[in-house]
Amino acid sequence: MHISSQFDSGNIEVVNAESADNIQLKINKDNQSEFYQWFHFRLVGDVYAKHTMTITDLARSAYPDGWKEYQVLASYDRDTWFRVPTQFDGDNLTFSLTLEQPSVFFAYFIPYSYERHLDLIHDAQMYLDCEHRFLGLTLDGRDMSMLVIGDEAPNKKKIWVTARQHPGESMAEWCAEGLLYRLLDEEDGLSRQLLKDAVFYIIPNMNPDGSARGHLRTNAVGSNLNREWAEPTAEKSPEVLYVTQAMQEIGVDMYLDLHGDEALPYNFVAGSEGIPSYNDKLKDLEETFKQALLTATPEFQDIHGYEKDKPGEANLTVASCSVAEKFKCLAYTVEMPFKDNADLPDEVYGWSVQRCRQLGEDLLVATRAVVNKLR
Repeated sequence: MHISSQFDSGNIEVVNAESADNIQLKINKDNQSEFYQWFHFRLVGDVYAKHTMTITDLARSAYPDGWKEYQVLASYDRDTWFRVPTQFDGDNLTFSLTLEQPSVFFAYFIPYSYERHLDLIHDAQMYLDCEHRFLGLTLDGRDMSMLVIGDEAPNKKKIWVTARQHPGESMAEWCAEGLLYRLLDEEDGLSRQLLKDAVFYIIPNMNPDGSARGHLRTNAVGSNLNREWAEPTAEKSPEVLYVTQAMQEIGVDMYLDLHGDEALPYNFVAGSEGIPSYNDKLKDLEETFKQALLTATPEFQDIHGYEKDKPGEANLTVASCSVAEKFKCLAYTVEMPFKDNADLPDEVYGWSVQRCRQLGEDLLVATRAVVNKLR
């Protein structure tokens, strides 16, 4: 029996693996940070033998409530990921699998590798409507890439989409992939109509260093990027610095920041009602977006979510609040579940890649409704 995590986004520490029926594991913390929750590892063992694993010390993890009713993901081919029955006792997460093949991968959510990210960037740039722009290098020396979709003609609305500020929230990049490819579909009437009125600026992975390192929430030096938008620096958060500089140069008319939530089993949005300049116009645009998305897909709901900020009490270090205030525009944080959508549960796969991609496509329906209001 062998357990390893020496690969892109791998993260696990073996505490004890003397027998298949009692494998003890721990999750490593993000570098220079106390955050830990993301795991991704490979197990090689005997076919037809039952392997029981326990991930320990989770009461002190980043989001202990995220383990309640959570089911571990597993895959034999790294393409199809299925849920494994899992128990959580408040500190230990235990799950078992009888191997059908000698090697299997386990992960907190379906990984989106850096290699796939590079494939996405370079496949997209081959489309006539897409331009790749290099923004700069991360602290680990990885590329920060932005995709510009559509003709940057005067008077077009400027729509920005960022994903995966928190690297363990890989569902965000799967969602961005679905949104991107629908935009690039020349036979999709909605996308063709959108690109007549708007140009899109998409950063599919805001945190490539943290993604490759197997972090949950931070970049290479332990910075939580979604708390760096007030005063980003080249030393702590160059990723945010590059994007804010580009936004200042280009302008922003609407912004979506794609995320995942560990605890809440729903898709929802968090707005900017707490920013100092919030007004009826922004409230109307927010309602327009939500109503259009509610009509477009039953995967979205507006009952469960974060508590709304009181007037003037928004955290302006957070991306959506910062951008909404600086550009006086609609800015939403879009949250997806690590677990499943409790309104439409799927016991085998839970919240899956296909559902992430589809939500990305459906976000364009709501975007269209907002663009119509902005014209």
